Amino acid sequence: MPPICARAIRFQGKSRVKNQRRRVLKSLAASLCAPAFAWAQSPQAPIKLAMIEGLSGGNANGGEAVFRNLVWAVERVNERGGVKLPGGARRLALERYDSKGQIEEALSTLRSAIDDGAQFILQGNSSAVAAALIDAINKHNEREPARRVVFLNYSAVDPILTNEKCSFWHFRFDAHADMRMAALMEVLREDRGVKSAYLIGQDYSFGQAVLREARRQLGAQRPDVQIVGDELHPLMRIKDFAPYAAKIKATGADAIITGNFSSDLTLLVKAAREAGFDGKFYTFYGNALGAPAAIGDAGAGRIVAVADWLPNVPTPQSEAFYQAFRQRYPKPADDYVHMRMQLMIEALAQAVEKAGSVDAAAVATALEKVTVSFHGQRGAMRAADHQFQQPLVVGMMDRQGTPGVKFDVEGSGYGFRVIKTIQPGMAEMPSTCKMARAG
Repeated sequence: MPPICARAIRFQGKSRVKNQRRRVLKSLAASLCAPAFAWAQSPQAPIKLAMIEGLSGGNANGGEAVFRNLVWAVERVNERGGVKLPGGARRLALERYDSKGQIEEALSTLRSAIDDGAQFILQGNSSAVAAALIDAINKHNEREPARRVVFLNYSAVDPILTNEKCSFWHFRFDAHADMRMAALMEVLREDRGVKSAYLIGQDYSFGQAVLREARRQLGAQRPDVQIVGDELHPLMRIKDFAPYAAKIKATGADAIITGNFSSDLTLLVKAAREAGFDGKFYTFYGNALGAPAAIGDAGAGRIVAVADWLPNVPTPQSEAFYQAFRQRYPKPADDYVHMRMQLMIEALAQAVEKAGSVDAAAVATALEKVTVSFHGQRGAMRAADHQFQQPLVVGMMDRQGTPGVKFDVEGSGYGFRVIKTIQPGMAEMPSTCKMARAG
């Protein structure tokens, strides 16, 4: 700031100006230093967060559900005064960009978000999109160090993202697919009623990773289980899963293992129910976005889901957290809450405060060491690969009101009781990441 502007700001607010020198100074400053006065008098600019997500297309409900979670988390930070920095507290500002679930659209919206001043990129509902964003952000940050950004991933769980494709600028707050599969296997290993399994998933990087790990872990932990089917289907393009359900039914499978989500899960479940499949579903996402209502009573005692947290985790802190979310979003259709998304925003706020700035490299360095606790849930970022380490829970679907099912899902009358809790040390898996840190 020019010296004349600084002196004028110091004089601003005086009740009387006693000499001509001060009057001249203030007059001159008014014409030459208006931006400086605005800076001195206005609050700090908000810290911009850009959510890049499919808000139209086959997984639009998933994108909107994530947005509600992030809005709630940002509101909480802002209600307590924002993020504390040396120059004054700054609020978080969440902006949304529709990728339509497509890679090229996501890359285009990334450029728009950065041009709009976004400093943190949030995405998760596609591992293929996440992989493309990692590559693009790596190149952008190298090319334009003055405008570097950090990528916070809340749901893209292909293990490659924190292994071969690990990046200093990317942080994953969800357990990756191999970790989730290991948690499911903790239950399936003891389920002696399962003698045969049908593996089915979406034909892209995440779905392929789920089936690959299912085969590996079944071979290691339940070699007696026969794999009677193993297939991939187009992502978010199947409208009628009846042919798939008929094949599954014909094999006599005792269980279906799938990483499917959104309509690919609910349509599969509906078709299997209509085909008369009476086995179990071991799922990554069977606990939300229409699946419980689609399954109905046939899912009681049969649908298994793994998550970082479930509404029926039996602690007072967990119950208070869930009740607060339902107060914020009372409509049953909006009942989609994930603890990890709340932990992610809390971790970001903590890292920015520790870094003392929003400089991407400084915040990334602080994020590597972050440990965050919230409503009884505790997690820590692993610096070696930027994979968040946290407890996992496995739930069994049952009617609301049965022991362990105080809360249902989306007004369906069905919820998930916790049948297994896996502590961070047990959920942790090795990484092949060779991190190249910012210079």
